[in-house]
Amino acid sequence: MKDLCRQRGIEMLEGTLKCDHVHMCLSIPPKYSIAFTIGFLKGKSAVRIHQYMHRKGQPTPKSFWSRGYCVSTVGLDAETIRTYIRQQEAFEKQQMELDFE
Repeated sequence: MKDLCRQRGIEMLEGTLKCDHVHMCLSIPPKYSIAFTIGFLKGKSAVRIHQYMHRKGQPTPKSFWSRGYCVSTVGLDAETIRTYIRQQEAFEKQQMELDFE
């Protein structure tokens, strides 16, 4: 993802990759729309993942990414978002350990 961002001059400020989702805080040049940026990242990364899986001889699903995405713009409170992204793994692990009985 970092390589793909660099290709378009997009700065990845924070990012975490999980088995079922991705969190990223990006600084996108004004010449690109958010829809273009997400489409580019999802499309190009899916192609690269499929190529990698094919070289390894592993089956690849027809569709890698889900159709949707969630975006929020960040202004003066960027550090709050970056902290949230950094703390997601610990938070999710803590949630899995909760006992709901």
